Amino acid sequence: MAEDGYKVKLNVYDLSNGLARQLSTSFLGKPIEAIWHTGVVVYGNEYFFGGGIQSTPAGSTPYGRPMRVVDLGVTHIPREMFEDYLREIAPRYTAETYRLLTHNCNNFSNEVAQFLVGAGIPEYILNLPSEVMSSPMGPLIMPMIQNLESTLRNNAAPQATQFVPTPASVSVPPPAPEKAAAAAPSAAAAKREEPAPPAEATAEKVSKEAPAPAPAADPLGSARGKVQEEVMREFAAIMASGTLRASEAAALAMRRVMERHGDGATMQQG
Repeated sequence: MAEDGYKVKLNVYDLSNGLARQLSTSFLGKPIEAIWHTGVVVYGNEYFFGGGIQSTPAGSTPYGRPMRVVDLGVTHIPREMFEDYLREIAPRYTAETYRLLTHNCNNFSNEVAQFLVGAGIPEYILNLPSEVMSSPMGPLIMPMIQNLESTLRNNAAPQATQFVPTPASVSVPPPAPEKAAAAAPSAAAAKREEPAPPAEATAEKVSKEAPAPAPAADPLGSARGKVQEEVMREFAAIMASGTLRASEAAALAMRRVMERHGDGATMQQG
């Protein structure tokens, strides 16, 4: 086996179990095929990043059956050398260094694949974070992601992130200029000398000077904020049960909320 090399494959999972494909257009404003998780299969084991570098016998990870399997090639690197390499990079792949968008399981798989076969994993997997963040909902998701990452690093219960509208998402009329506290003496004197305008003219002037009604705020702002809060509450409840790892709890929380709002989102989209 060592003379012929070791086959290297990439197991690709969808953490949303198909819900990303069904509901992403409603929630993100653009289609997303899946929420990708990957693991590198070699030497009969599957290696992945989840709260640290982990390995299990191939086919026995907690993520179930892979959505697809990608053939990455063949490596001639001995298993002992590969495991020495994993120990060397382990300090860079811990629960504290995990970043959902920039330093996740797929970044680990990509680095390991380059070490084993000299080529990375498919670009569509690595590009998922930028796809999500470039969506209309991207600015709303970022605060929740930052809150979640901080929670995972501090091992604390997450706090719901409040959505604060930005100038780009909600049009706010400019503040009316403050009226002068008192007119200048000369202006006041001149005003007293002027004849009082007719009542009709005064009414017309008041109606013209009345401020225009403020534009309506983004009607989806409060709904999106509520979805964020629901996800964080679900995540907190799942983590409190102590039965799942943080990555699994986050995926399950998102899945439950998406299922809860799925029918309504589908109706709005139609």
